[in-house]
Amino acid sequence: MTKAVVLDTGLVVANHGRHYIVETPDGERLICHPRGKKSDAVVGDRVRWQAAGDEGVIEHIEPRRNLFFRQDEWRTKSFAANIDQLLVWVAVEPVFSESQLARALIAAEQAGIAVRIGLNKVDLPQAEAARQRLKPYRDMGHEVLECSLRGDRGGSTAMLMPLLQGRSTLVLGPSGTGKSTLINTLVPDASAQVGEVSQALNSGRHTTTSTQWYWLDPQHESALLDSPGFQEFGLKQVEATELASHMRDLRGYSGQCRFYNCTHLHEPGCAVRQAVDAGEVSASRYRIYCELFEELSQKRW
Repeated sequence: MTKAVVLDTGLVVANHGRHYIVETPDGERLICHPRGKKSDAVVGDRVRWQAAGDEGVIEHIEPRRNLFFRQDEWRTKSFAANIDQLLVWVAVEPVFSESQLARALIAAEQAGIAVRIGLNKVDLPQAEAARQRLKPYRDMGHEVLECSLRGDRGGSTAMLMPLLQGRSTLVLGPSGTGKSTLINTLVPDASAQVGEVSQALNSGRHTTTSTQWYWLDPQHESALLDSPGFQEFGLKQVEATELASHMRDLRGYSGQCRFYNCTHLHEPGCAVRQAVDAGEVSASRYRIYCELFEELSQKRW
């Protein structure tokens, strides 16, 4: 009778291609590879693995609570799994893309992940313009955290830490917003951890292509995940007909339209367009909806 193999448990904290860094419950980290050709694990996955020399083999991925990802016509790019919240990090400068912000929020809404928005560099003169651009997001219930990481002597950090405690938080944002400053401020040995992972994976490109998991406390109850940058954020996982249901400000009106299958583009009796005309939904948000609806309505091959 063949003896059953007892598999060890672990948490995926970094990966590059088919190489994964898995952390064991006692804090040890080792390189693991997936069994077979498929590399389905992502940072945040709980996995079961068995030893293979000095490394390990991932045999099984535990069921996920959620998965945050983007999808275009060619491929799916996963950021992380089993996260408690998404922190979308933007700044007064450079001027952030409202379309990219909206796309990230829609992906999080579909995945059932809570979102906060961080606005950095509020000490700059253009801060009020940035606040006005974020007003529709405040109005629809998103918390906007205003920060100035450079030169505030820890005030922003003190404000952020209670919101991160006891949670795994994925930080998402374009370059130039101070995301690296945020990570290095909250995780003093972040650079050292990146170096260790890059050396283990023999990849200096690791930090720009994959999510990295950092613990914020010795008890391993709070974590910050640094995500790679992106130029495009595809939403091909969302059906065009379901788009309005994933946009908070439109969702409340979409069920009040005259026709149950209203696209909110041209039909008579559309409650969404009436709300836009009345100033209850911002024109910029409605423009983003129209652009996304057209994009998602394209034939999928």
